[in-house]
Amino acid sequence: MATKASTTKITEDKIIAFYMDYVLEHEMHPKSVYKFCKENKIKEDEFYGFFGSFEALQKGIWNKFHSNTIHLLNKNKEYGSFSNKDKMLTYFYTFFELLTLNRSYVLFSLDGKRQLLDKMGELKELRSHLKGFATELIEEGNADKTLKITKQSPRIFSEGAWVQFLFLLKFWIDDSSAGFEKTDLAIEKSVTTIFDLFDNTPLESIIDFGKFLYKENFA
Repeated sequence: MATKASTTKITEDKIIAFYMDYVLEHEMHPKSVYKFCKENKIKEDEFYGFFGSFEALQKGIWNKFHSNTIHLLNKNKEYGSFSNKDKMLTYFYTFFELLTLNRSYVLFSLDGKRQLLDKMGELKELRSHLKGFATELIEEGNADKTLKITKQSPRIFSEGAWVQFLFLLKFWIDDSSAGFEKTDLAIEKSVTTIFDLFDNTPLESIIDFGKFLYKENFA
C-alpha cells in the first residue's frame, strides 16, 4: 500500500468508527477496501485482521451494539437481581439508547425503510445474539420451576423477542417524539405483554398493547 501507515494502534472499534464516519460524510458506502484504507491511513491487512469484507463490518456494527449493551448491563451492580422481565426491559432500553446515539448511521444503514426484511442479512448475527440472550432469560426462569407444564419454551420466547425487536426498530425509525419517548413506551408495553403472554396474566394488558399499536401506526 502506497500510504504511510498510522502509528496509532488499529482496533476493531477504530475501524468501525472510520467506517461510520465515512458513510455519513460521503453519504455512500466506500467503493473498495483499498480506497477506504488509503483515506483513513491504515493498512489493508489491518482491516482484514478484523473484517473480511464491508458486509462483515456492517454485521459487526450491529454485533457491537449488542455487546456494548451487554457490557453496560453487567456494569450495573443491581442488574443481577432484576426479574427476567426487567432484564429484558433494561436490554431494550439500553440497546435503543445506543442506536439513538448513532441514529444517523443506523438510518443510513437501513435506508430509512419500513420493510426491514431486505436487511435481514445485515442483522443475521444480531438475531442470533439477541435470541441467545432471550433464551438464557427463559432458561434461568425455568430452572426455578419444578413442573414441566409451567416451564416456558426458550425457542418460542426467543423467536418472539426477535420479532419484538424488529417491531421496535421499525417503531424507532418512524418515531419523531421528543427524546423518542414513544419508543420507550412501546418498549415497556411490548415487553410487559410478551411476559404476560407467557405467564398467562390478564388479557387486558394484551388488549391495551393492541390499542397502542393501532393508535401509533394507523390513527
